[in-house]
Amino acid sequence: MAAQIHWLAVNGRTELLHDLVQHVSDVDVEDAMGQTALHVACQNGHKTVNSTTVQCLLDSGADINRPNVSGATPLYFACSHGQRDTAQILLLRGAKYLPDKNGVTPLDLCVQGGYGETCEVLIQYHPRLFQTIIQMTQNEDLRENMLRQVLEHLSQQSESQYLKILTSLAEVATTNGHKLLSLSSNYDAQMKSLLRIVRIFCHVFRIGPSSPSNGIDMGYNGNKTPRSQVFKVRKVYDVVRKIDVKEMNLTKHAFINQKPHTQNPLELLWHSLDEWLVLIATELMKNKKDSTDITSILLKQKGQDQDGTSIPPFEPSGPGSYENLSTGTRESKPDALGGKQEASADCQDVISMTANRLSAVIQAFYMCCSCQMPPGMTSPRFIEFVCKHDEVLKCFVNRNPKIIFDHFHFLLECPELMSRFMHIIKAQPFKDRCEWFYEHLHSGQPDSDMVHRPVNENDILLVHRDSIFRSSCEVVSKANCAKLKQGIAVRFHGEEGMGQGVVREWFDILSNEIVNPDYALFTQSADGTTFQPNSNSYVNPDHLNYFRFAGQILGLALNHRQLVNIYFTRSFYKHILGIPVNYQDVASIDPEYAKNLQWILDNDISDLGLELTFSVETDVFGAMEEVPLKPGGGSILVTQNNKAEYVQLVTELRMTRAIQPQINAFLQGFHMFIPPSLIQLFDEYELELLLSGMPEIDVSDWIKNTEYTSGYEREDPVIQWFWEVVENITPEERVLLLQFVTGSSRVPHGGFANIMGGSGLQNFTIAAVPYTPNLLPTSSTCINMLKLPEYPSKEILKDRLLVALHCGSYGYTMA
Repeated sequence: MAAQIHWLAVNGRTELLHDLVQHVSDVDVEDAMGQTALHVACQNGHKTVNSTTVQCLLDSGADINRPNVSGATPLYFACSHGQRDTAQILLLRGAKYLPDKNGVTPLDLCVQGGYGETCEVLIQYHPRLFQTIIQMTQNEDLRENMLRQVLEHLSQQSESQYLKILTSLAEVATTNGHKLLSLSSNYDAQMKSLLRIVRIFCHVFRIGPSSPSNGIDMGYNGNKTPRSQVFKVRKVYDVVRKIDVKEMNLTKHAFINQKPHTQNPLELLWHSLDEWLVLIATELMKNKKDSTDITSILLKQKGQDQDGTSIPPFEPSGPGSYENLSTGTRESKPDALGGKQEASADCQDVISMTANRLSAVIQAFYMCCSCQMPPGMTSPRFIEFVCKHDEVLKCFVNRNPKIIFDHFHFLLECPELMSRFMHIIKAQPFKDRCEWFYEHLHSGQPDSDMVHRPVNENDILLVHRDSIFRSSCEVVSKANCAKLKQGIAVRFHGEEGMGQGVVREWFDILSNEIVNPDYALFTQSADGTTFQPNSNSYVNPDHLNYFRFAGQILGLALNHRQLVNIYFTRSFYKHILGIPVNYQDVASIDPEYAKNLQWILDNDISDLGLELTFSVETDVFGAMEEVPLKPGGGSILVTQNNKAEYVQLVTELRMTRAIQPQINAFLQGFHMFIPPSLIQLFDEYELELLLSGMPEIDVSDWIKNTEYTSGYEREDPVIQWFWEVVENITPEERVLLLQFVTGSSRVPHGGFANIMGGSGLQNFTIAAVPYTPNLLPTSSTCINMLKLPEYPSKEILKDRLLVALHCGSYGYTMA
């Protein structure tokens, strides 16, 4: 009988269940897990049917609070599966809010599943659970996106609920922020907790109530929305950006002249941060002998946290700053010292002890300022903050440049701020900047195990070898940009192979096609090895579309750490980076003209009678025309005083203005995958390394970073013969060998130790294969493996290897 009742409950057969329970004495008959029909009905079925079945069982006397063997009640199961209606029925009919034997509560299950509607029902019957959800934001074991989902739903219910959530989150963030500013707290845990809460806060802040009937405009217009009560952004006319906040329609965030006792919690944290930085700035300017011994005070705090509660570094001066907060947080007031103490340490010790903590709070401050601004616009308040504390922030960065990588993300998003720190950033090792570049490039993207093999067949780029440039342009233009950022899968029409090796070959072939003269996109420079956009590319009617595609390919290659077999002129790398060109760059396309410009700069032209004007004759759509270098340039003579301007304007005309449409189209495609703020971390030489790898193949480095498997060892005769052959073949054949095994003809920056495989870094590997006559070497490009037969002699090995390289380096199967 138990099996029948459970089956009907699981499948929502309410009518049959109703008839059956009339003839049983105990509707709570259990299965082996101690579950009754009510347990299984609460976790299964469609909402309407499920609710009807639950009501039927309750009407028949089912125990609403009966636990199974693990202590889970029917309400527990309803919440674990997000059954909102069922949970509401149970609570309405008196279900108790009980945890299981492990202490897991129904609310824990709702939040873990992101079931906002079910959480709402629980809070209706148990209002205390609202604060429990707010406190859950500090639990690192809970997935942040699930918490966001729950709070997003709750915030949509009403304006008052929305403000309550924001205020509660702000209070928790402030508490965590003040703990972080106390040396008695654990830095890593407190920093992660603060930034997590602030991220959730900003997400909820941006969403806002969506109900059109609430009568409040939650956009960027209007000045009566209560959202500004959560934290305020002062109206700032910034001297750097000259931004008028009124013109930005952000009056709702205007300055609110609040008294200390009505200050919102986050403002107290920002005030503490500001005072800390002012104090450090003051100490930096003081003579060491006269400096206040902040260090001894800070160190003393480390022993004050005996009860596990973080004590703020200093007591607040003035009444009412914190005591009125529901969190009980006390504001950190670094300047409220009872008096000066004898100096015992250099101020730099203070910086080393506080810089990371203060920098994390600065990051939180930036996030809060940014979430109030339209996308792409930096908060005037934050710019004012950075300008005010410029010297201290530079001191932080100089002492520990990794702070830039960890917390000062705002540098990348605001050119005005970036320029203030660029000299410090560029001084960091190239390797560190590369790591920072890729960390930020891929931040926010979901983790993917695609390894260039997407689940959806429609995401595969199917291209034709005989028209690879045009067919690739067509499929890439139609592909989803976000998906291409996450992973690429390429298949050649009529071939079975698909994987990392095929992707690498695709990039290799396309990089050659981009500079194919048939498309007239690029011309070879004077050195014969690099390429420059062709000012006459308009002969190809699709040239701008193709330039955009070329930018996409290079952006994709950089995004996925794939090397391209192409080198550009130094000036074109500068265009990609947004660096101005100079007259020396002209030498790449016209060495003689560059020498003339150099001569003008090096010599006094006052009495030479050159009669140069600020205009030059240039090719415009196939005809020579006089082009002014600036308005009225044809009537402005070049003199000794203005010759430097003339040389710069000529350079810009030849190197930039003449190819501006081509540059713009290329950058449009490139920036689809690589943000301009990120790429400026590098100079033009480093960008070439990132895109094209090392131009030379170092055989000794190759040998050093090679692994052996399937029976081979480094000392085996076949392996000795192999490396002797590699050292003696031509450089071109070495490139063919590298491409044959890895799919790429280039070595990445850092050498063979950094070669990528299908699942990350993968060393070049040689595997043993039993020898049979005429057997050629084969490869598995996804794992960078050369399958080398155990040849009986060095001569046979070389012969078979070269045959494979010259005949088998293109095309892939599933062998």
